[in-house]
Amino acid sequence: QVQLVESGGGLVQAGGSLRLSCAVSGTIFRIYAMGWFRQAPGKQRELVASITSGGSTNYADSVKGRFTISRDNTKNTVYLQMNSLKPEDTAVYYCNAGFYSGKYNPTDYWGQGTQVTVSS
Repeated sequence: QVQLVESGGGLVQAGGSLRLSCAVSGTIFRIYAMGWFRQAPGKQRELVASITSGGSTNYADSVKGRFTISRDNTKNTVYLQMNSLKPEDTAVYYCNAGFYSGKYNPTDYWGQGTQVTVSS
């Protein structure tokens, strides 16, 4: 079975930084595109950033210039570096294994979610 285990969430002040990690097991990690999603209370889950199997990245306009997605295929891990955090970034963050064909296409392989809370 494919498993995605997230870590790195927490409470941070506005302007601060956090780094989320998502470790993948049970499949050939390098063939997947990976995405980070977030969901705030009462809102739909939204794609924040994605990275293709070849390392190309895409970002939502709301986080562009502040967040960086990266992957380490030797560690089967995808990261989300979040800088200059804003209260509007508060959400549960989920990683996802997927495919990229002109856009990010998620699969049903999700991490358990990690809470990010940004205080003003």
